[in-house]
Amino acid sequence: MKPELEERVQRAVEIFMQGYGCSQSVIAAFADLYDFTDEQAKQIGAGFGGGVGRMRMMCGAVSGIVTLVGMDCGQVKGDAKKLADDKAHCYKVVQELLAKSKEENGSLICAELLGIEGPVPMGNFVPDERNAEYYRKRPCAAKVESAARIFAEYLDER
Repeated sequence: MKPELEERVQRAVEIFMQGYGCSQSVIAAFADLYDFTDEQAKQIGAGFGGGVGRMRMMCGAVSGIVTLVGMDCGQVKGDAKKLADDKAHCYKVVQELLAKSKEENGSLICAELLGIEGPVPMGNFVPDERNAEYYRKRPCAAKVESAARIFAEYLDER
């Protein structure tokens, strides 16, 4: 992989370690490639934290991949046929990258990645305090690194 892409992978982890969410971290590491500022990228990814609004659904790092694929190859103009073809291509890329993430990490679901069993109670929207214990027991930094690397490899190979 190109060194500048490896730097983006490490940047994603650094952003996460500063207290940002998984999705924010992955999106922000690549946002400038799509003419988004760091701030805009963090705003775009903010609601995906905690597995979408802390509901422990799709992993935020994985949501970051989906967002970046949309920025990279999402359909924006053309006739109905072109839009359909572009949409199919975008979906194909999303499915391929998410399959890779699932293979590497065992799941795409935040609760499963965190080892949470049973339903996640609604109304629990206050994020956990970021401290040494949080980082010690959570696999999130590794999931951010994995997601950023998967997207970087996609960019490197296309």
